[in-house]
Amino acid sequence: MPEVGIRLLRDNLSRYVHQVADGTELTVTDHGRAVARLVPIDQPRLIDRLIDEGLVAPPRETRRSRPRRRIKTSQPVASLVADQRR
Repeated sequence: MPEVGIRLLRDNLSRYVHQVADGTELTVTDHGRAVARLVPIDQPRLIDRLIDEGLVAPPRETRRSRPRRRIKTSQPVASLVADQRR
């Protein structure tokens, strides 16, 4: 099983992710000590399975929209948050 250090993994993440997706298991090391293992997924995610089975619907939009106008406050935001926590 190939090994890769954290820094090299970070610098070339997409390359290593493609290798794992192609079936290669990869051991991640930190200062020469194995700390993690990247393995290919053998089953679809639960949400993908539920969508395929028609039990849930995928989101219509993948991006969240921002409010169209700014909210004006009469107090500092910190005091509003403190009021909500009570």
